[in-house]
Order: sequence, then C-alpha cells, then structure tokens
Amino acid sequence: MSNLTEPLSPGRPSGPSRGAVALVVVTLGLLAALVWGLNPSRPHFTPAPLEPPTSECPKLKREFIPTNATYLGNPSLDALPREKRNRALYRLNMEACTCGCSLSIAGCRLANPACETSKTLANKIIAAVQAETEKKK
Repeated sequence: MSNLTEPLSPGRPSGPSRGAVALVVVTLGLLAALVWGLNPSRPHFTPAPLEPPTSECPKLKREFIPTNATYLGNPSLDALPREKRNRALYRLNMEACTCGCSLSIAGCRLANPACETSKTLANKIIAAVQAETEKKK
C-alpha cells in the first residue's frame, strides 16, 4: 500500500492509465452516437425569396376601430355649441369612412385630409347635427 506522502516511483507515470482514458473516449463516443440516433429529423427550411409580392397577393382588410379625436380641422366644428360639437365628434369617431381605409371618418380626415369621401361624410354629419339644433329651437 502506498502512502500519499511518499514520492512516486520513477517508473510509474502519474495520472490516469491508458485504459481509463480509452474507456472514457469510447463511452463518450457511444453517448454521442446514441444522441445523434435519437435526435428526430428536422425539416429543411429555406428562406423566402426576396422578391416583391405579386399583384395577386391578397391585401388583408383591417378591422374597423373607432378613434378618439377631439379636434377636426377641416371641416370646422367651431360654429356648433359645445354639446352639439361633442355629439358630432362622437359620430365622426364612431362611424366608418366608406373610402376603404377602415378608419373612422375623423381618423380618415386626420390621416388623409385630401380624401373627398370623408370630407363629404363629415359635412353631412355636421349638417345633421346642426339640423337637430335648429329643430329644438
């Protein structure tokens, strides 16, 4: 039995034996083969082509979402009393524009001031609210 305080004999190499190293290498190789064999095959993905979409590509329609605009520059709502201005703004924010943008009339007026459809619809709503005001007088 060797003592830990005794120096190693000059003929004996220090460290693990060749057999122990070979056993570790073979074990790791077998484990690698097992993992590789159990690994499920994965599909081969290729990236999409970097070409622009064709004209047949369908455009997805947005869902209408009301806005909460509190000011509309054109047409002006300044001629209406506060209560009727709020009623007109409510309708302008809640009703969809028919130009195809899927925005509210107020949202379309703010996003695209050149849209004649939203301008016509806004003028009709303002006229209707003004008519309500005149009927009550």
